[in-house]
Amino acid sequence: MASCWTSRTAFFRIQVAATFATSLAIFPLVTWGALALGSSAQPSTIRIGGSSTVLPIMTEAIRAFRAAGHATKIDLKETGTSDGFRNFCAGKLEVANASRPINSKELKACASNRISFIELPIALDAITVVVNPANSWASQISTKELARLWGRQAKGRINRWSDVNRDWPNRPIRLCGPGKDSGTYDYFNKAINGSPDNSRQDYASSEDDNVIVRCVTQNANALGYFGFSYYKTNQARLKALAILAMSTPVSPSIASVQSGRYRPLSRPLFFYVNDRALARKPELQKFTTYAIRNGLRIVGAAGDVPLPASTYRLVETKLYKRITGSSFSGDLPVDLSIGEALRRSFDANKLPQFR
Repeated sequence: MASCWTSRTAFFRIQVAATFATSLAIFPLVTWGALALGSSAQPSTIRIGGSSTVLPIMTEAIRAFRAAGHATKIDLKETGTSDGFRNFCAGKLEVANASRPINSKELKACASNRISFIELPIALDAITVVVNPANSWASQISTKELARLWGRQAKGRINRWSDVNRDWPNRPIRLCGPGKDSGTYDYFNKAINGSPDNSRQDYASSEDDNVIVRCVTQNANALGYFGFSYYKTNQARLKALAILAMSTPVSPSIASVQSGRYRPLSRPLFFYVNDRALARKPELQKFTTYAIRNGLRIVGAAGDVPLPASTYRLVETKLYKRITGSSFSGDLPVDLSIGEALRRSFDANKLPQFR
């Protein structure tokens, strides 16, 4: 996969390493050996929930972990990023899968319940806009057309393909997309409509991306959006649209995401791990370490876009050193270069209240 990375991204690797080295000097360094002292924790279930986009990665991580000879019981649920954070910050989950960074409201909820966590980037993603293969008129769509179609002002007004683009037929559009608990919903609407909650609501919604896949494949006039792995798994039944944000349309692919060309709909994906549970549960330590250490292979097998191998080594060090808190300070950044998005994942200059 490394051959897909440009010289600009190679320069970013040096920046990340330098930033991360600074962070190691700032944060307390506690090793697993120190954590194990005095621990009498017995093997118990690891509870994981959250993002449907991250679900294929976590599912593959669990499969590979068990194939490696580990029999730890793991309870995995798909409920959407926002619901995952609600349960995580209430102490009901040890790991939250997230397709966006934790927001300010969720940070406050975690803080009020004394939940500290480690934020671990695990993969990259391309939010993919898809249509039914029977669609012969659309091969690309601009960000302006997406905003015209999906903004809240479109409700009851933009209902036909010709309403979006006059060169398209006067046929009804069947819209399919994530629900409000989805991190993909938040990210897409921030990137396209300027705000995470600026979306029309008169469409078929679900927190289960497989439901959105079926919604598009069953209607020749449908259009929807979801994470790249769901498109890749179902690409024989779907048609992805290239996104026109600047002068040249760019199709979603591993190469276009890794090179930073697929903007503004590319983003990092995360695991959030409860720090106290990590200290008390050796089996959680083993599983999380295994998932990160084998991230390149696991993410590739799940159909998502891997980080560079060198970045996984930095993520593992972040886990080992227990660097807690979010590097995004409750913000939802969009249209960043991949290098900048990942650099922020290791940023040591967080506001004190979010450390």
